[in-house]
Amino acid sequence: MQWRNLYRGFFMGISDLIPGVSGGTIAFILGIYDDLLASISGFFSREWKKHIGFLLPLGIGIGATLLLFSRVIEYLLKYHFAPTQFFFMGLVIGVLPFITKEAGVKKNFNWKHVILMILVGAALASLAFVKPHDTAVITSLTASNAVGLFFAGWAGSMAMLLPGISGSFILLLLGVYSTAIGALSNLNLPIIAVIGAGVIVGFIVSSKAISYLLKHFTYVTFAVIIGLIIGSVFVIYPGIPESGTPFVMSIIAFFTGLLVAGMFSAPNKTSIVNN
Repeated sequence: MQWRNLYRGFFMGISDLIPGVSGGTIAFILGIYDDLLASISGFFSREWKKHIGFLLPLGIGIGATLLLFSRVIEYLLKYHFAPTQFFFMGLVIGVLPFITKEAGVKKNFNWKHVILMILVGAALASLAFVKPHDTAVITSLTASNAVGLFFAGWAGSMAMLLPGISGSFILLLLGVYSTAIGALSNLNLPIIAVIGAGVIVGFIVSSKAISYLLKHFTYVTFAVIIGLIIGSVFVIYPGIPESGTPFVMSIIAFFTGLLVAGMFSAPNKTSIVNN
Protein backbone atom coordinates (compact mmCIF):
# COMPACT_ATOMS: atom_id res chain seq x y z
CA MET A 1 0.00 0.00 0.00
CA GLN A 2 1.24 3.48 -0.89
CA TRP A 3 0.20 5.09 2.38
CA ARG A 4 1.81 8.40 1.41
CA ASN A 5 -1.24 8.78 -0.82
CA LEU A 6 -3.26 9.53 2.30
CA TYR A 7 -1.84 13.06 2.49
CA ARG A 8 -2.06 13.38 -1.29
CA GLY A 9 -5.72 12.46 -1.04
CA PHE A 10 -6.10 15.12 1.65
CA PHE A 11 -4.89 17.88 -0.70
CA MET A 12 -6.96 16.58 -3.61
CA GLY A 13 -10.05 16.34 -1.40
CA ILE A 14 -9.62 19.91 -0.16
CA SER A 15 -9.29 21.19 -3.73
CA ASP A 16 -12.35 19.27 -4.88
CA LEU A 17 -14.44 21.09 -2.26
CA ILE A 18 -13.60 24.53 -3.69
CA PRO A 19 -15.19 25.87 -6.90
CA GLY A 20 -12.46 26.94 -9.31
CA VAL A 21 -9.73 24.61 -8.01
CA SER A 22 -9.03 21.41 -9.94
CA GLY A 23 -8.13 18.12 -8.30
CA GLY A 24 -6.23 17.29 -11.49
CA THR A 25 -4.02 20.34 -10.98
CA ILE A 26 -3.26 19.19 -7.43
CA ALA A 27 -2.38 15.73 -8.77
CA PHE A 28 0.08 17.44 -11.13
CA ILE A 29 1.55 19.42 -8.24
CA LEU A 30 2.03 16.21 -6.27
CA GLY A 31 3.62 14.44 -9.25
CA ILE A 32 1.05 11.62 -9.42
CA TYR A 33 -1.12 12.65 -12.37
CA ASP A 34 0.00 9.92 -14.78
CA ASP A 35 -0.09 7.28 -12.03
CA LEU A 36 -3.60 8.43 -11.11
CA LEU A 37 -4.89 8.04 -14.67
CA ALA A 38 -3.18 4.66 -15.11
CA SER A 39 -4.48 3.34 -11.79
CA ILE A 40 -8.08 4.42 -12.38
CA SER A 41 -8.05 2.87 -15.87
CA GLY A 42 -6.27 -0.26 -14.66
CA PHE A 43 -8.53 -0.76 -11.64
CA PHE A 44 -11.45 -1.51 -13.95
CA SER A 45 -9.53 -4.22 -15.82
CA ARG A 46 -8.25 -7.73 -15.14
CA GLU A 47 -5.15 -6.24 -13.51
CA TRP A 48 -7.13 -4.36 -10.86
CA LYS A 49 -5.25 -5.92 -7.92
CA LYS A 50 -1.95 -4.20 -8.70
CA HIS A 51 -3.60 -0.77 -8.70
CA ILE A 52 -5.49 -1.07 -5.43
CA GLY A 53 -2.39 -0.22 -3.38
CA PHE A 54 -2.25 3.19 -5.09
CA LEU A 55 -5.96 3.98 -5.19
CA LEU A 56 -7.17 2.76 -1.80
CA PRO A 57 -5.06 5.13 0.38
CA LEU A 58 -5.75 7.97 -2.07
CA GLY A 59 -9.47 7.27 -1.95
CA ILE A 60 -9.45 7.10 1.85
CA GLY A 61 -7.65 10.44 2.01
CA ILE A 62 -10.04 12.10 -0.43
CA GLY A 63 -13.16 10.59 1.13
CA ALA A 64 -12.17 11.42 4.71
CA THR A 65 -11.31 14.99 3.70
CA LEU A 66 -14.61 15.50 1.90
CA LEU A 67 -16.52 14.33 4.97
CA LEU A 68 -14.42 16.04 7.64
CA PHE A 69 -13.59 19.34 5.98
CA SER A 70 -16.73 20.24 4.04
CA ARG A 71 -17.84 22.50 6.92
CA VAL A 72 -14.34 23.95 7.32
CA ILE A 73 -14.26 24.91 3.65
CA GLU A 74 -17.74 26.39 3.95
CA TYR A 75 -16.46 28.50 6.86
CA LEU A 76 -13.27 29.61 5.06
CA LEU A 77 -15.12 30.53 1.89
CA LYS A 78 -17.72 32.46 3.90
CA TYR A 79 -15.44 34.35 6.30
CA HIS A 80 -11.97 34.23 4.65
CA PHE A 81 -12.87 33.99 0.98
CA ALA A 82 -10.05 36.08 -0.53
CA PRO A 83 -7.11 34.49 1.38
CA THR A 84 -8.46 31.01 0.62
CA GLN A 85 -8.73 31.77 -3.09
CA PHE A 86 -5.30 33.43 -3.17
CA PHE A 87 -3.75 30.35 -1.57
CA PHE A 88 -5.10 28.17 -4.35
CA MET A 89 -4.05 30.73 -6.95
CA GLY A 90 -0.53 30.32 -5.61
CA LEU A 91 -0.80 26.54 -5.92
CA VAL A 92 -2.05 26.75 -9.50
CA ILE A 93 0.56 29.27 -10.67
CA GLY A 94 3.29 27.41 -8.78
CA VAL A 95 2.71 24.21 -10.73
CA LEU A 96 3.14 25.84 -14.16
CA PRO A 97 6.99 25.64 -14.23
CA PHE A 98 6.81 21.91 -13.51
CA ILE A 99 4.20 21.25 -16.20
CA THR A 100 5.96 23.33 -18.85
CA LYS A 101 9.17 21.41 -18.11
CA GLU A 102 7.27 18.11 -18.20
CA ALA A 103 5.89 19.02 -21.63
CA GLY A 104 9.20 20.38 -22.93
CA VAL A 105 7.44 23.53 -24.09
CA LYS A 106 10.54 25.26 -25.50
CA LYS A 107 11.51 22.19 -27.50
CA ASN A 108 8.19 20.65 -28.49
CA PHE A 109 5.69 23.49 -28.85
CA ASN A 110 5.18 25.38 -32.10
CA TRP A 111 2.93 28.34 -32.89
CA LYS A 112 -0.11 26.06 -33.28
CA HIS A 113 0.32 24.76 -29.74
CA VAL A 114 0.68 28.30 -28.41
CA ILE A 115 -2.49 29.48 -30.19
CA LEU A 116 -4.40 26.45 -28.89
CA MET A 117 -3.13 27.15 -25.37
CA ILE A 118 -4.27 30.79 -25.57
CA LEU A 119 -7.70 29.89 -26.95
CA VAL A 120 -8.34 27.24 -24.32
CA GLY A 121 -7.12 29.54 -21.55
CA ALA A 122 -9.33 32.38 -22.78
CA ALA A 123 -12.35 30.09 -23.04
CA LEU A 124 -11.95 28.90 -19.45
CA ALA A 125 -11.14 32.41 -18.18
CA SER A 126 -14.44 33.59 -19.65
CA LEU A 127 -16.21 31.46 -17.03
CA ALA A 128 -15.02 34.02 -14.49
CA PHE A 129 -17.82 36.24 -15.84
CA VAL A 130 -20.43 33.50 -15.42
CA LYS A 131 -22.43 33.95 -12.25
CA PRO A 132 -23.96 30.55 -11.53
CA HIS A 133 -26.89 30.29 -9.17
CA ASP A 134 -27.55 27.20 -7.12
CA THR A 135 -31.06 25.81 -7.24
CA ALA A 136 -32.86 24.75 -4.08
CA VAL A 137 -30.93 22.26 -1.97
CA ILE A 138 -32.10 18.68 -2.54
CA THR A 139 -32.46 16.71 0.68
CA SER A 140 -34.53 13.72 -0.49
CA LEU A 141 -34.34 11.65 -3.66
CA THR A 142 -36.97 11.25 -6.36
CA ALA A 143 -36.64 9.40 -9.64
CA SER A 144 -36.14 12.61 -11.60
CA ASN A 145 -33.65 14.37 -9.34
CA ALA A 146 -31.65 11.14 -8.84
CA VAL A 147 -30.97 11.02 -12.59
CA GLY A 148 -29.92 14.68 -12.56
CA LEU A 149 -27.62 14.21 -9.56
CA PHE A 150 -26.03 11.13 -11.13
CA PHE A 151 -25.14 12.97 -14.35
CA ALA A 152 -24.00 16.01 -12.37
CA GLY A 153 -21.58 13.75 -10.48
CA TRP A 154 -20.46 12.27 -13.80
CA ALA A 155 -19.76 15.70 -15.30
CA GLY A 156 -18.09 16.96 -12.15
CA SER A 157 -15.73 13.98 -11.88
CA MET A 158 -14.62 14.31 -15.50
CA ALA A 159 -13.70 17.90 -14.70
CA MET A 160 -11.91 16.84 -11.49
CA LEU A 161 -9.41 14.74 -13.46
CA LEU A 162 -8.72 17.39 -16.08
CA PRO A 163 -6.24 20.00 -14.76
CA GLY A 164 -7.63 23.52 -14.77
CA ILE A 165 -11.31 22.62 -14.66
CA SER A 166 -12.91 22.43 -11.24
CA GLY A 167 -15.40 19.67 -10.56
CA SER A 168 -16.99 21.84 -7.87
CA PHE A 169 -17.39 24.71 -10.34
CA ILE A 170 -19.15 22.36 -12.76
CA LEU A 171 -21.50 21.33 -9.94
CA LEU A 172 -22.07 25.03 -9.26
CA LEU A 173 -22.88 25.66 -12.92
CA LEU A 174 -25.31 22.73 -12.86
CA GLY A 175 -26.96 24.08 -9.71
CA VAL A 176 -26.15 21.15 -7.40
CA TYR A 177 -23.07 22.38 -5.50
CA SER A 178 -25.01 23.31 -2.37
CA THR A 179 -26.81 19.97 -2.52
CA ALA A 180 -23.50 18.09 -2.68
CA ILE A 181 -21.87 20.08 0.13
CA GLY A 182 -25.01 19.79 2.26
CA ALA A 183 -25.12 16.03 1.73
CA LEU A 184 -21.49 15.71 2.81
CA SER A 185 -21.95 17.97 5.84
CA ASN A 186 -25.07 16.15 7.01
CA LEU A 187 -24.10 12.62 5.89
CA ASN A 188 -27.11 12.32 3.59
CA LEU A 189 -26.08 8.86 2.37
CA PRO A 190 -28.66 8.36 -0.43
CA ILE A 191 -27.66 11.61 -2.15
CA ILE A 192 -23.95 10.94 -1.55
CA ALA A 193 -24.41 7.47 -3.10
CA VAL A 194 -26.14 8.76 -6.25
CA ILE A 195 -23.64 11.56 -6.88
CA GLY A 196 -20.79 9.16 -5.99
CA ALA A 197 -21.99 6.62 -8.55
CA GLY A 198 -21.86 9.32 -11.23
CA VAL A 199 -18.38 10.32 -10.05
CA ILE A 200 -17.12 6.73 -10.43
CA VAL A 201 -18.50 6.39 -13.97
CA GLY A 202 -17.00 9.77 -14.90
CA PHE A 203 -13.61 8.74 -13.54
CA ILE A 204 -13.61 5.57 -15.65
CA VAL A 205 -14.54 7.36 -18.87
CA SER A 206 -12.33 10.42 -18.43
CA SER A 207 -9.23 8.56 -17.22
CA LYS A 208 -9.21 6.36 -20.31
CA ALA A 209 -9.87 9.33 -22.61
CA ILE A 210 -7.15 11.53 -21.10
CA SER A 211 -4.64 8.64 -21.08
CA TYR A 212 -5.34 8.02 -24.77
CA LEU A 213 -4.90 11.69 -25.65
CA LEU A 214 -1.64 11.98 -23.69
CA LYS A 215 -0.28 8.92 -25.46
CA HIS A 216 -1.34 9.71 -29.03
CA PHE A 217 -1.61 13.53 -29.02
CA THR A 218 0.90 14.35 -26.30
CA TYR A 219 1.85 17.94 -27.00
CA VAL A 220 -1.59 19.03 -28.16
CA THR A 221 -3.00 17.60 -24.91
CA PHE A 222 -0.32 19.38 -22.87
CA ALA A 223 -1.13 22.64 -24.65
CA VAL A 224 -4.79 22.20 -23.66
CA ILE A 225 -3.86 21.33 -20.06
CA ILE A 226 -1.54 24.35 -19.70
CA GLY A 227 -4.21 26.59 -21.21
CA LEU A 228 -6.79 25.23 -18.77
CA ILE A 229 -4.51 25.83 -15.80
CA ILE A 230 -3.73 29.40 -16.88
CA GLY A 231 -7.41 30.08 -17.50
CA SER A 232 -8.37 28.67 -14.11
CA VAL A 233 -6.34 31.43 -12.41
CA PHE A 234 -8.90 33.95 -13.68
CA VAL A 235 -11.78 31.79 -12.42
CA ILE A 236 -10.22 31.52 -8.94
CA TYR A 237 -9.15 35.19 -8.71
CA PRO A 238 -11.39 36.85 -6.11
CA GLY A 239 -10.37 40.45 -6.80
CA ILE A 240 -8.06 42.69 -4.79
CA PRO A 241 -9.12 42.47 -1.13
CA GLU A 242 -9.66 45.55 0.94
CA SER A 243 -6.60 46.99 2.64
CA GLY A 244 -5.61 45.88 6.09
CA THR A 245 -5.72 42.35 7.46
CA PRO A 246 -7.56 40.70 4.51
CA PHE A 247 -5.00 42.13 2.07
CA VAL A 248 -2.01 40.99 4.15
CA MET A 249 -3.56 37.55 4.71
CA SER A 250 -4.16 37.18 0.97
CA ILE A 251 -0.56 38.06 0.10
CA ILE A 252 0.75 35.59 2.69
CA ALA A 253 -1.67 32.91 1.47
CA PHE A 254 -0.64 33.43 -2.16
CA PHE A 255 3.07 33.02 -1.48
CA THR A 256 2.35 30.08 0.80
CA GLY A 257 0.56 28.45 -2.12
CA LEU A 258 3.56 29.08 -4.37
CA LEU A 259 5.85 27.58 -1.74
CA VAL A 260 3.70 24.49 -1.26
CA ALA A 261 3.51 23.93 -5.03
CA GLY A 262 7.29 24.18 -5.29
CA MET A 263 7.75 21.73 -2.42
CA PHE A 264 5.43 19.08 -3.78
CA SER A 265 6.13 19.34 -7.51
CA ALA A 266 8.32 16.46 -8.61
CA PRO A 267 10.79 17.59 -11.30
CA ASN A 268 12.73 14.32 -11.16
CA LYS A 269 9.71 12.15 -11.66
CA THR A 270 9.47 10.04 -14.82
CA SER A 271 7.95 12.18 -17.50
CA ILE A 272 4.44 11.51 -18.73
CA VAL A 273 5.77 12.06 -22.23
CA ASN A 274 7.93 8.96 -21.93
CA ASN A 275 5.27 6.71 -20.47
